[in-house]
Amino acid sequence: MPSSLRSMTGYGEATSTLDGAHYFVEIRSLNNKYFKSTVRLPDEIQGLEAEIEQKLREKLSRGTITLNARVNDSTASAAYTINTAALAKYSEQIQKVPGFAGKVELAALLTLPGVLQPPSDEEARFDKARAAVLPLVDKACEALMVMREREGTMLVADLRDNLKQIADRLSTVKDRAPTVVADYELRLKTRIETMLRDAGHAVEAVDLIREIGSYAERTDIAEEIKRLGAHLEQFDELLLGNGKPVGRTLDFLSQEMLREANTIASKSPDAIISRNAVEIKGAIDRIKEQVQNIE
Repeated sequence: MPSSLRSMTGYGEATSTLDGAHYFVEIRSLNNKYFKSTVRLPDEIQGLEAEIEQKLREKLSRGTITLNARVNDSTASAAYTINTAALAKYSEQIQKVPGFAGKVELAALLTLPGVLQPPSDEEARFDKARAAVLPLVDKACEALMVMREREGTMLVADLRDNLKQIADRLSTVKDRAPTVVADYELRLKTRIETMLRDAGHAVEAVDLIREIGSYAERTDIAEEIKRLGAHLEQFDELLLGNGKPVGRTLDFLSQEMLREANTIASKSPDAIISRNAVEIKGAIDRIKEQVQNIE
């Protein structure tokens, strides 16, 4: 069954031209436990920052999101007006500076405060830019989501491979566990009988049973096997996706899986179980790395 899980890594862009002005928006996203956005806009549309960030929050729940927008308006309406009165005043004052006999550079004068005035229709230009940029944000988000979903599908495939490896190893551990106590009982009984026979004594059955019972209690991993199996089932169900972000839940679940695997490895002295427990922990570690990139 296809999954709706998404990666947190992606890229999307969109562009358009409106009344001679060219607009471009790009969005990049990387891993993050929370939502963190950076919106970089040209000065003429800085007023859109809050509105754009709200759009990003509505569409993207987690990740480090960086949005860059560019506006290239080549129409005559974008031209600044030269304040000739201010320009003349600056020139006049410079000429009166004692000892100054050089030529005043016009380019330098244009950078002085008040010489260049923004277009008088700045509000109309802002409204036009808003009408162009906000739809581009939506389109760039859609492209980003497509990429995140595509990467999410590949992540889910890798996760399922690791889940299968864990399930196979856990099945081996489950089959092996009941024989561990029986093997210990046989070894203990044989060793004690040999020692006591050499010493001319007989072993009391109650003492043997007590020792075997104590060993069985110390090495019992039935509950850990059961819990780890339940975690695997829940993890697989979450991979089906329910339209909501599950990355944090998967991260927590993988930690619980590792806890059970560590307990199995520490409680059982059996070599076969230990070897399979190590392979289970290796697969869980790979899962823990992969779920860091799931939204």
